[in-house]
Amino acid sequence: MPKYSHLAKYNVVVEGDRALRALRAVLPPTARLKVLEYQNRDILVELAGQKLRLRWIPAGWPRQVEEALRHRPRPDVIAAPQLSPGARQAARTRRVGWLDESGAAEIHKNTVLIERTGTPATPPSAKLGWRRGTLAVCEALLVGCPATVSAAADKTGLSASTVAESLKFLDEQGLLQTDAPRGPLSGRYISDAEALLEAYAAAAERLRQPVSVRVGVLWRDPVDNVIEAGHSWDKAKINWAVTSALSAAALAPLLTEATPMEIYVAGHTPADLRHAAAIAGMREIDGGRLLLRPFPTPANGAVTVQVQPGLTSVLWPRAYADLRATGVRGEEAAEHLRQEMLNARR
Repeated sequence: MPKYSHLAKYNVVVEGDRALRALRAVLPPTARLKVLEYQNRDILVELAGQKLRLRWIPAGWPRQVEEALRHRPRPDVIAAPQLSPGARQAARTRRVGWLDESGAAEIHKNTVLIERTGTPATPPSAKLGWRRGTLAVCEALLVGCPATVSAAADKTGLSASTVAESLKFLDEQGLLQTDAPRGPLSGRYISDAEALLEAYAAAAERLRQPVSVRVGVLWRDPVDNVIEAGHSWDKAKINWAVTSALSAAALAPLLTEATPMEIYVAGHTPADLRHAAAIAGMREIDGGRLLLRPFPTPANGAVTVQVQPGLTSVLWPRAYADLRATGVRGEEAAEHLRQEMLNARR
């Protein structure tokens, strides 16, 4: 019988078993897998005569991989709902195996050799009630908006009912807390800003809209050029806001080129985006450097900020989430942005 740690029977069931199911999913039917012991988020198994320590991490990003590897004993395999490209690279660099619930895996240890590409899957959190309106509410909360219906509705421009449902959902997910069930002390508040940010960013990636238009631009100073284009959109009363690297260049600069260049503009269809491009003197072109997208939430231009005169940006949590979706370099820039913004809040 496997031994259970007296510290975390709940983790044994919820996290250890998820890691075990993810491992079984990438094994051939003839593989013999023996469970040896559960230890909090770890599960010890024997596979092909080799003992392996699997460690579950609830969010599959580079920072979580690094944190998991700092705890001893060192795991042989990292398991997660889904590992980002940067997280997979971090595992390779640290010479640790990895697998996730998409069915992807890379495990090399003596006689054990597993390589699978997998198929992206919707994480459980995306099935539990995340909506685009909830994303807008999260963005507002993460920049200091009180977790009340009236304050969040004022900040996002969403209806009171949408905000109330979003706050209730976040409360049920354990991402908000209350000091009392009712009365003057019953207001909600963020108990763990980093946990809320991670849950929000994962949901934002899954709810990312595919509609976009690429346009050709010959910009030497992207920030100044965006401000110039923004004047045209402002005159036409078209809401717009930079995101990803363009936001990070103003909010938390790095000595790197501001790529990828992405701007949200008001609209819903590719035709709306092409109309906005034409107003700014841009033309659609395959492989264009600038990507135009419709605003990602029903709040549209309400959850934005003027980061410098003439430059409108999404709030930093959205820029962080968008950067993480652009690959390994984007994840590095996102981590820098996260650290700068959270440090500024302390």
